Amino acid sequence: MLAGSGVTLIEGQGKLLDPHTVEVREPNGDVKTYRAKTILIATGSRAVFLNIPGKELAITSDEGLSLAEFPKRSVIVGGGYIAVEFAGIYRGMGGQVDLFYRKGTPLRGFDDEMRAFVAQNLESRGITLHPSKNITKIEKGADGLHAFTDKGEEIVTDVVMFAVGRKPNTKRLNLGAVGVEVDNLGAIKVNEYSQTNVPSIWALGDVTNRINLTPVAILEGTSFSKTVFGNQPTKPDYTNVPSAVFCQPPLSVVGLTEQQAVDQAENDIVIFTSTFTPMKNTISGRQEKTVTKLIVDSKSDKVLGAAMCGPDAPEIMQGIAVALKCGATKAQFDSTVGIHPTAAEEFVTMRTSTRTVGAGKDSKTSSL
Repeated sequence: MLAGSGVTLIEGQGKLLDPHTVEVREPNGDVKTYRAKTILIATGSRAVFLNIPGKELAITSDEGLSLAEFPKRSVIVGGGYIAVEFAGIYRGMGGQVDLFYRKGTPLRGFDDEMRAFVAQNLESRGITLHPSKNITKIEKGADGLHAFTDKGEEIVTDVVMFAVGRKPNTKRLNLGAVGVEVDNLGAIKVNEYSQTNVPSIWALGDVTNRINLTPVAILEGTSFSKTVFGNQPTKPDYTNVPSAVFCQPPLSVVGLTEQQAVDQAENDIVIFTSTFTPMKNTISGRQEKTVTKLIVDSKSDKVLGAAMCGPDAPEIMQGIAVALKCGATKAQFDSTVGIHPTAAEEFVTMRTSTRTVGAGKDSKTSSL
C-alpha cells in the first residue's frame, strides 16, 4: 500500500539529530541523513519481560506464532488481550495451557461482568486458570522448563510466554538530545493534535500510549494528515472506541463499562442483560452461552455502553458502535426491528432491566 501510494521506503535504524534531521543506519552499515519540514514518529511498542530469574528462557507474543515446533504444554503469564488470545490459540490447537494473571479475573479494564464470563469460557474450553498468582522463577530441566509460582507450585512446560504488557518503542530514537518530552514509561508526550513539544515533530500510535489499538493509530494518522497537510485541524475523537478480544467466543465492547458509568453518572444507571444459548450451539449440543449487555442513563435514556461475548460479537459490535457514536437512546434500540433469528437481535429486544445502580455506588454485577 505504501509503495502504491508513492511512498519512498528506507530500511534502517533511524534516530533524530535535530528537529528536522533523521539519521539512518542502513543494514550494510552505511549512515545517511534526511531532512524534512515535518517528522512523524510511529515506532509502536515492544513486548516486556518479567524481571525474574530465568527470564531469558521465556518468549513473548512476538515469537508466539513462529516457533519451530508447536508447544504441547504452555505457561502464559498475563491477563490482557494477548495472553487471553494466545491461550485460546494454543488450547484450540490441542495444547495444555496454564494461564497466570495477577488479578482475580483476566482482562483488567473491561466490564467486570464480562470478565467473569470470559473466565468461565476459558475454563470450559480446558484452559487451566491461575488467578492471583505470579511466576517467580524459570529453570531449564531435562523434561522441559520448570515454572515456579509465588504459591510454592512448580509446573513443567514446553514454553513460558510473557504477555505482561508492552512499552513505547522510544529507547533508540535520541529523543532527549532533541528535547522531545516523554513520560515515565518512555511514551512520547503529545497534544490533542498528536504534536510534541518540538513543533516540527509529531507522534502517534502505541509510541504515545493513548489507546493502543491499530484502528486508533489509523484514526490518529488520518487526523495528523488533515491537520498538517489538509489545512483542516483535526483532533482524534476517542469517545466510544469499540474493541474486541478474540478469545473463544470473542468479547467485544464499546462505550463505558458498568463501573465507569456508575462512577461518572449523575443519575441512576440501568443495566440490561441477556444470556442465551445461540441456535448453532443448541443444534450442535454445545453448552456455551452468549451474553449481551446495555448500560443506560436512567434520566436521558442514552445508551452509555454495550458489550457482548459470543460468536460474531466483534462484527455485531461494530454496528452498535455507530449507534452509540450517534447518541442512540434505549427507546431507539427498542423501536428497531430485530433480524430473526440472530444473536444481534438481542440488543433490540431487551425490554426488562436486570438491575438499577445508584450513581456513585459500587456496581453489583450478577453471576452469569
